[in-house]
Amino acid sequence: MKRFVQAAIAALAIAAAVPASAQQVLKVGSTPTGIPFTFLDTKTNTIQGIMVDLITEIGKDAGFNVQIEPMQFSALIPSLTSSKIDIIAAAMFITPPRKEVVDFSDPIYTYGEGLVVPKTDTKAYATQDDLKGETVGAQVGTAFVDALKKTGLFAEVKAYDTIPDILRDVNTGRLKAGYADYPILAYNLKQGGFPEVRLVDGYKPVTVGSVGIGVRKGETALLGKINASLAKLKANGTIDKILDKWGLKAQG
Repeated sequence: MKRFVQAAIAALAIAAAVPASAQQVLKVGSTPTGIPFTFLDTKTNTIQGIMVDLITEIGKDAGFNVQIEPMQFSALIPSLTSSKIDIIAAAMFITPPRKEVVDFSDPIYTYGEGLVVPKTDTKAYATQDDLKGETVGAQVGTAFVDALKKTGLFAEVKAYDTIPDILRDVNTGRLKAGYADYPILAYNLKQGGFPEVRLVDGYKPVTVGSVGIGVRKGETALLGKINASLAKLKANGTIDKILDKWGLKAQG
């Protein structure tokens, strides 16, 4: 009888150990149009980019696997709060309104908005005041849309689903100017797909922010793991290598 009990306990211990040893799979929301942060690689039909590389490395260090879920930028927070995804890894600024519904990791990369205009427009735009009374565009769901509207400077601020949509309208002359994440604009234009668009060099950004990884409110254990891994990956140079791979300079 004693041997039977011991065998039963051993069997229970093995059964209990199986789920514990299997790595947790977390669903990660990323966008198909935020290159170099996130984008759809048409060759592999998978989402790739800085934030995908980063969350994958964090998962390896923290002990979880990631399943990338592609979606539009504006769907990221609703998908997180409704538990369709567990993590947001995209070009998302840490802002006070977002912090009310999402818990963010430590900052990863800091930048501001870039300004694009048609190449035929050679004016040296330095500030938003230089485009007073014009119709401009920005991506829906980003921090830039509300910031531009609040200035009261523009005749209209058009909201576009994606940054390539903004570039397309500037490229064809349908839009006077577009505002979006500077690194994403620079990367898109470097690929040569919008030859009639220029990124305004002398423009000084107004809405400067830091990108972070988002989790649901109250997920303190997960957030703690992510921040611990981020600190380790920063210290050992992994983050700098990922940024360099995608053409961005490391920040101090």
